[in-house]
Amino acid sequence: MSVVGIDLGFQSCYVAVARAGGIETVANEYSDRSTPSCISFGPKNRSIGAAAKSQVISNAKNTLQGFKRFHGRAYTDPFVQAEKPNLAYEITELPTGSAGIKVMYLEEEKSFTIEQVTAMQLTKLKETAESALKKPVVDCVVAVPCFFTDAERRSVMDATQIAGLNCLRLINETTAVSLAYGIYKQDLPAPEEKPRIVVFVDMGHSGYQVSVCAFNKGKLKVLATAFDPLLGGRNFDDVLVNYFCEEFGKKYKLDIKSKIRPLLRLAQECEKLKKLMSANASDLPLNIECFMNDIDVSGTMNRSHFEEMCDSLLSRVEPPLRSVLEQAKLKKEDVYAVEIVGGATRIPSVKERIIKFFGKDISTTLNADEAVARGCALQCAILSPAFKVREFSITDLVPYPISLKWNSPAEEGLSDCEVFPKNHAAPFSKVLTFYRKDPFTLDAYYSAPKELPYPDPSLGQFHVQKVVPQADGSSSKVKVKVRVNVHGIFSVSSASLVEILKTEDGEEPMETDQLAKEEDKMQVDQEEPKPEETTQTQAENKTNPDEMETSQTAPKEKKTDQPPQAKKAKVKTSTVELPVDHYPPWQIGRDMLNLFVENEGKMIMQDKLEKERNDAKNAVEEYVYEMRDKLCGIYEKFVNEDDRNSFILKLEDTENWLYEDGEDQSKQVYIDKFNDLKNLGQPIQTRYQEFEDRPKTFEELGKQIQLYMKAVHAFKNKDEAYDHLDSADMEKVEKSVNEAMEWMNNKMNLQMKHSLNVDPVVKAKEIQAKTKELTSTCNPIVTKPKPKVEPPKEEQQPNEHNGPVDNSTNSQGPQQAEQSPNTAASETEKKLPEMDIE
Repeated sequence: MSVVGIDLGFQSCYVAVARAGGIETVANEYSDRSTPSCISFGPKNRSIGAAAKSQVISNAKNTLQGFKRFHGRAYTDPFVQAEKPNLAYEITELPTGSAGIKVMYLEEEKSFTIEQVTAMQLTKLKETAESALKKPVVDCVVAVPCFFTDAERRSVMDATQIAGLNCLRLINETTAVSLAYGIYKQDLPAPEEKPRIVVFVDMGHSGYQVSVCAFNKGKLKVLATAFDPLLGGRNFDDVLVNYFCEEFGKKYKLDIKSKIRPLLRLAQECEKLKKLMSANASDLPLNIECFMNDIDVSGTMNRSHFEEMCDSLLSRVEPPLRSVLEQAKLKKEDVYAVEIVGGATRIPSVKERIIKFFGKDISTTLNADEAVARGCALQCAILSPAFKVREFSITDLVPYPISLKWNSPAEEGLSDCEVFPKNHAAPFSKVLTFYRKDPFTLDAYYSAPKELPYPDPSLGQFHVQKVVPQADGSSSKVKVKVRVNVHGIFSVSSASLVEILKTEDGEEPMETDQLAKEEDKMQVDQEEPKPEETTQTQAENKTNPDEMETSQTAPKEKKTDQPPQAKKAKVKTSTVELPVDHYPPWQIGRDMLNLFVENEGKMIMQDKLEKERNDAKNAVEEYVYEMRDKLCGIYEKFVNEDDRNSFILKLEDTENWLYEDGEDQSKQVYIDKFNDLKNLGQPIQTRYQEFEDRPKTFEELGKQIQLYMKAVHAFKNKDEAYDHLDSADMEKVEKSVNEAMEWMNNKMNLQMKHSLNVDPVVKAKEIQAKTKELTSTCNPIVTKPKPKVEPPKEEQQPNEHNGPVDNSTNSQGPQQAEQSPNTAASETEKKLPEMDIE
């Protein structure tokens, strides 16, 4: 089972995997652990990651970047409209009203949803993980910004499904960082002690997030979060871009913003310059050759000037820091440490503002780029049964208050109730009780739209179906379970109707009339803010430690006067599950999702076919260059001049064809072309290889002949090591050795007279076969073991060797000196530790 964590960044992505050795951030095919969030579409295939990044300038209109922040947004969304002028590619309105992206793919105009585009990026990251783990990847944990709304989270979840991934949890980026920080700490306070308070500051390329967490041994709780979704590294880049656009406009009379390619080139150079200024305070040059209209441009910038220009951005660093402490009701002195992550926190002035606010040094114990992915992999390992991980519970929170509203029959109007206030613990469930005779609708929405970085506060409608009155016509009690799940997504997870059945003696309960009188009052009670009536119970459950269910009831009605017989009556109830239909604003339908999954599969297959076609073409090109070089080098002696000249001519024709008619051919055409060339070149390569291998194989055969000749001579000289062998067998050995020697001498003489540019007289395989034949004939005879002679019992000494020691040794003979048990034991003792280590 794979354990994978994915940091799906605005500018770049990271993949971390859990292995027996711990958590590891894996590298892609370019040996880079960072994979650009970039997709480029071409006439034959799409490129993803680093390959797409190289096409940002050359294929600007069909290369997508920065699409992460369009999740779950309508085309008319103010954020989408504000971003649109700065993009090289075209944002379009889809039939559903959501934002999509229009590109040219396979020489056709195609529109993709943001979910499809993110799924393409996830497909690439999935391949990277599979390449590292050498097994299929399905389960994963994906990080999203903590300020993502319900619609954005649902959109990312849909993208994971299109990519064929099973997302075990959508985890907030700051929560993932907190987990990566806390799980390895051995000195955290005990559960009953005062928790350790740590602030995490994450400023990435597009967003700024701050969270404050409380750590105890084996658990972390997120106390509060604050954020500025529009502050990140790209804003600092834009300051430089605008400055140089203005300067080059005055200096070189260039309107840079009128053309997208020079603007993209300038943006790339400004990003590099920003990074250089983080490490160097002196004046730094910016030079771009053939920038626009064949004009070379140059300029300079230093850190102090840059910080002056960024003053308005830097002033936005402090408010979220102050906000997070106010929400958690903490003082600066309560903070144990301030951990910073994210690429933009490397800007010196950003660090200075954070240090100044807290009045203490900041910590950089975590990898600024990879901490989120590592935290995701740790969460995936915790959720996976395949890994045993230290017990560590995570309590996240609800970033925005969530309310429900519904039509109230009692007051003939809308009623509402805040079910999850801001910073409420999550995941979390609550049970609300309603009294209804008919099906009803609950509208979920964010009740603080001013705090929301999203124009639509609606979370969708939930229709509770099949609600019927009781048998006596009174309102039925309906229990509705609302939940914020592990992904941070709100839902009405279930609804049930409580039916009142007849009593044991078959009589109706005497409560009926009273119930009818109470209906209106109970309906009024449910319109009031119910959190005051809630009772919270936490179920200790190892498989689902975050399940906290709150029952909301109306106990006040039980205090009203009732007839004595009504109180005594025994009432049976049964629970009936009710269907709940959900209509979220931007959720992709199941049929459409299946179609997107199918389309992604087709695009993956197209990419694979195109890769195979390119590989076949590259194989032809590589063979042309290799053979042409070697025909005038190491292969020169192994081909006659006429054949060499004609082959070189053929190679040159193939090279010309590759850059003309053969530029765009099918895979099979390249394979056929390669085979044609190989038919000409293979005999030459074979002759060269035989020339290289033949001396080694002849040498090996000669050694074997010499070995067995020595054995024959030793037998004839009555050597004790061979005196147990049969003379007929040794004659057979001698005959085989003489035949092999004669065969070898004959072949060597013939080969010496043979030209190198024709096929050899004898091949290395034939010589190896002859060696094997000689060995199989002679070896069983020569290595036949000598029979042991048991010594007389009276001669055996108790403290001496248990058997005679034969000191006679021979390098060719089978006899080895026997060891005493003590010696053998000592040898075993020496080897055992080595075996343990292995």
